[in-house]
Amino acid sequence: KIPSFHQQCFCVCRPEERSGEDVDIILARLKSVKAFEKFHPALLQQICLCGFYECLEKGITCQSNTHTCLNLHGSSCVSLHVKDAVTICTLGIGTAFGESILDNTPRHATIVTREFSELLRIEQKDFRSLWENYRRCMAGLLVPPYGVMESGPNTDSNCLLCTEWFMSVSQVPSEKILRASKVLRNTILSRAPHIIRDRKYHLKTYRRCCMGTELVDWLMQHTSCVHSRVQAVGMWQVLLEEGVLNHVDQELSFQDKYLFYRFLEDESEDAPLPTEEEKKESDEELQDTLLLLSQIGPDAHLRMILSKQPGQRTVDDLEIIYEELMHIKALSHLSTTVKRELAGVLIFESHAKAGTVLFNQGEEGTSWYIILKGSVNVVIYGKGVVCTLHEGDDFGKLALVNDAPRAAVDKEDFNRVLRDVEANTVRLKEHEEDVLVLEKTNNRGSTSSPLKYTVMSGTPEKILEHLLETTKLDSQFTESDPALDDFLLMHCVFVPNSQLCPLLMPSQGSEQERMDYSLNNKRRVIHLVLQWAAINTDHLQEEDSSFHFLQEFYETVCEDSRLIPALKDQLPELEKIINPSPSFQHKVLLRQFSTGNDRLQKKQPIKSTDEILFKVYCSDHTYSTIRVPVSASVREVIAAVTDKLGSGDDLLLIHLNSAGDKELLKPSDVSIFSSLSINGRLFVCPRDQIDSLTPLPEQEGPSAGSMSTFELMSSKDLAHQMTLYDWELFDCVHEHELIYHTFGRQHFKKTTANLDLFLRRFNEVQLWVVTEVCLCPTLSKRVQLLKKFIKIAAHCKEFKNLNSFFAIIMGLGNPAVCRLSQTWEKLPSKFKKFYGEFENLMDPSRNHRAYRLTVAKLEPPIIPFMPLLIKDMTFTHEGNKTFTDRLVNFEKMRMIANTVRIMRYCRSQPFNQEAPQATGKSHQDVRSYVRHISVMDNQRTLSQLSHRLEPRRT
Repeated sequence: KIPSFHQQCFCVCRPEERSGEDVDIILARLKSVKAFEKFHPALLQQICLCGFYECLEKGITCQSNTHTCLNLHGSSCVSLHVKDAVTICTLGIGTAFGESILDNTPRHATIVTREFSELLRIEQKDFRSLWENYRRCMAGLLVPPYGVMESGPNTDSNCLLCTEWFMSVSQVPSEKILRASKVLRNTILSRAPHIIRDRKYHLKTYRRCCMGTELVDWLMQHTSCVHSRVQAVGMWQVLLEEGVLNHVDQELSFQDKYLFYRFLEDESEDAPLPTEEEKKESDEELQDTLLLLSQIGPDAHLRMILSKQPGQRTVDDLEIIYEELMHIKALSHLSTTVKRELAGVLIFESHAKAGTVLFNQGEEGTSWYIILKGSVNVVIYGKGVVCTLHEGDDFGKLALVNDAPRAAVDKEDFNRVLRDVEANTVRLKEHEEDVLVLEKTNNRGSTSSPLKYTVMSGTPEKILEHLLETTKLDSQFTESDPALDDFLLMHCVFVPNSQLCPLLMPSQGSEQERMDYSLNNKRRVIHLVLQWAAINTDHLQEEDSSFHFLQEFYETVCEDSRLIPALKDQLPELEKIINPSPSFQHKVLLRQFSTGNDRLQKKQPIKSTDEILFKVYCSDHTYSTIRVPVSASVREVIAAVTDKLGSGDDLLLIHLNSAGDKELLKPSDVSIFSSLSINGRLFVCPRDQIDSLTPLPEQEGPSAGSMSTFELMSSKDLAHQMTLYDWELFDCVHEHELIYHTFGRQHFKKTTANLDLFLRRFNEVQLWVVTEVCLCPTLSKRVQLLKKFIKIAAHCKEFKNLNSFFAIIMGLGNPAVCRLSQTWEKLPSKFKKFYGEFENLMDPSRNHRAYRLTVAKLEPPIIPFMPLLIKDMTFTHEGNKTFTDRLVNFEKMRMIANTVRIMRYCRSQPFNQEAPQATGKSHQDVRSYVRHISVMDNQRTLSQLSHRLEPRRT
């Protein structure tokens, strides 16, 4: 009964004596056993290296506690018995028993052969090694022999380890994914039948297969929601994970390579071809299917990467993991270097069964876990659930898992990462204290590249000194140094201009000493000043100290150029920045931001020194018009109102919105005029009158929609004029305004009016959509409105105006609009699909990955989704300390500067002003309309209007 290869390879040869040919013979035999087809090839090969062959006659008992066994032959070869010889199950080919050798616990049952059986035996030490290296592969393939999956209150942690190991062999795909697979297969057979065909490779024929690269190509050609090949790989990975698409050699990851994959239906010999009706149905469902896969694909792709052994991860894999780690709050206190190193050692685990105990109270934790998805209940004996941890949280000592996939870092790996980072850290000390902390770096993967030093933290003086010393000199300074750019963008946070200017002046001394100050050092400082002025633009002229410094610096360089002629080349550039244009020197008088014809004029940047005429109301709705600087504080506004009223009472400044909600403004708040809500107003009153404040009638917004006006306007022209206006607002936003907004503008006493108005425009467009729909009483007209807004959104996306695109789609998703089921039901399916794709682009999962992939493919000019940029900067700011051990945390500065540079990139090319061909209303009418949108911003009122249009169904 025993095949000759067993005699030759398993019985005669001990594992250490087996040749490569022996292993190949065993591997070929095991691959021919259908139950082993799903074993990872690397795992199966290792089993061939360490396994022993055994054949047992009927009725033989297996009781050894030193090995585990895999069945090779016999349809029902072994039975499991518990106490009193009760048979609890029968195991067939490919199943395993002997799992307790992992922890030396007693056998849970007795194993008895029911017929002649062939077994592959693996010794304890070898099996433990396989388990450590191939835990995930084994967890997905080995079968629970009996009911140990259920864990009671007294179950010990050893049993729980077994529970975690044994999972079902035949994974049942979900109905959605099974249907998605059929839709894709049917569509491919209908549109590109050559993709699924018999293929030959190394003299072997693979039936009804697809090639990985061709599947990715096909996917990218058939949907607009796929933005990269990496995204397409993730979508196919979803099918691979669920077993509806399989690699011919059972590889666990989908690859964009010359590798063969087969749909589940094509596994059978007589796989039916789709009928014409099935092809038609699949064609109709295709876009919805691709939309579903694009939403869950990023998660599958990340799982695939994390499932690889750390040494097998590519540079691209590590970059994807690193991007995930950047937005996990449990890691926010770690440096970017540590996060990059962690990307190489993270291991993925998944627990589908709720209630699985990972480790018990009092046990020593050997791993650190981060929750990627799901939740974890933390339980203390006698107290029950004390808290629940969610996505982004971490734990390590005590946890109960509820459907939580996790990324885990081994304690030794984590400690090694920290040791390696510290070993590459260089500390410069003065008076026994750190003044500069650098990190050694070289090009990733290159051992021949020269070492570089990246600033991690330090005092402002030492950071500046280091950056100047390492600035590369060339004749034109054509490229700015990224590290120097980080410093010049962010220095306002830790060293204001008044303190920076003295650091930039050359040290004074005798003529000889000044001559000794090298030409290169002078050129570096001049380069820094020019770059500093370029980043700050007009802001330097707003501060007397900075402007005086520039004049003094120019005079010093003029004097030095007499002794060092090479410096004369820099004088024309310096002269430009100390001679501002005459238009700058006049203060601009602004009217109230929300009214007036000034919107028809091209927007100009608002400066802190500009002044504004603004109405401040009293409780009786009378008002005073005051004139103050845009950056004025609340204290200064109250003083101006007091002068107007001639009242000495202690007055408070209140922001009152259209819903009647009141916000008491702090005396230190600055630049408040531009940050009011859309229909908000400023009120001043004593404290005892606050409760009596009521909104003005004008704050309610329009009482009728404007559809009759803009329905005659071309959707494309509307989108273009909206984009023109948005670009004007966006182009006025100074880079530093993002920094002031993030760190708190009151600390800088600077205006963020340009950024505020741009963010305000986002809210205005969003509310415009809701207002128009809720003020449209006719069902058919509302359907036309939805179509109009979806068209405008599509054109905004075409013009790369992602800010208004998001605003319109979020407006359509407002509860007052999305609840109008009768209206949405009558929307044509074509527009529903467009809207579904647009919603997918807004999907916030995986940190807005769909949006980020889209933006990455665009060339400037781009109007980005500004709220997400603000969110990124806020996350970085709140998750990282500005100072560590009294030193500037320059890594934090670098991360925030990188986000600011996204805005710089978006504006690196001018916007095309050419308007589309006019149809219907003139460009001037459209331009005037989009700049004077009137909206309601009271959500309660909008909801009431919505319920009047379509009452809730009973």
